[in-house]
Amino acid sequence: MASLKSKDRKFGWGLISIYLAYTAVFWGYPFVWMVVLAFSKWNYFSPLKFVGLANFVRIFQDSTFIRVMLNTVNFLAYLVPMVLFASLAFAIVLAKLRYFRTFIMLSFLVANVSSGVAYSIMFSNIFAVNGPLNKLIYKLFGFTIPWFSNPQLAVFSICLIITWKFIGYYGLILYAGLQAIPSNLYEAARLDGANRRTIFWKITLPLLNPSLITVVVLSTMLTFGIFTEPYMITGGGPMQRTTTFLIYMYDTAFKRINPSYATTVAVVTAMMSYGLVMLIRRLFEKEVSFV
Repeated sequence: MASLKSKDRKFGWGLISIYLAYTAVFWGYPFVWMVVLAFSKWNYFSPLKFVGLANFVRIFQDSTFIRVMLNTVNFLAYLVPMVLFASLAFAIVLAKLRYFRTFIMLSFLVANVSSGVAYSIMFSNIFAVNGPLNKLIYKLFGFTIPWFSNPQLAVFSICLIITWKFIGYYGLILYAGLQAIPSNLYEAARLDGANRRTIFWKITLPLLNPSLITVVVLSTMLTFGIFTEPYMITGGGPMQRTTTFLIYMYDTAFKRINPSYATTVAVVTAMMSYGLVMLIRRLFEKEVSFV
């Protein structure tokens, strides 16, 4: 028995050794290197110099970091409601369809797997000053809209593009939540004389809370990780109003040759994102029971 147990242990360790090696190389080493960089000063060429908390002190005196933080709040104010309402509307319409449901699901999911660079170029041409959208608006109303040259409109336009990309993915999450609600609850409510509005607000939304919170959390994390769309379309402008944390990290690490400070920005950004997600869950997440 002792020999058999020893063989089982060796076999078990053999199975997980590949995963442990993968984790150590691709997760453990980068994490340790990130911690080292956050407390050091390095520019790829000079020797690594330990500076303690200097990078973290500098970050809260950095006007550009504060600007990017305000930009992120602005993106959150647009993107989270847009994604949430659009995905919910998509899920409700999908639940009511009788035909071509699978085709429509796949059609919307194509956007989610599309190349960010490709659709950013496509939308930058569509929303251009002389693009087809502005030409149509000019013919109908006699004016054009500065989609990407006005700071606030640029944020709105980028959020609109990101919503287009994720509406199918997040919509399916909400659709799955709708399908999980027992139909007998709706039947009982109708027998009691409840109208559609009452059913939606008193039954559907409360029981959809886990799915709604999932979408809010995912879209919040997405906001902190926006890069391709503003980088390709506006380059972070105009007036740095579409500069995101990832664009700032990229510029700091590779244009200003300061990877240690860029790592500090990444650490603080991750902590802010995690803190906001936990706050959302604490305030709005509720336990749902269908029994």
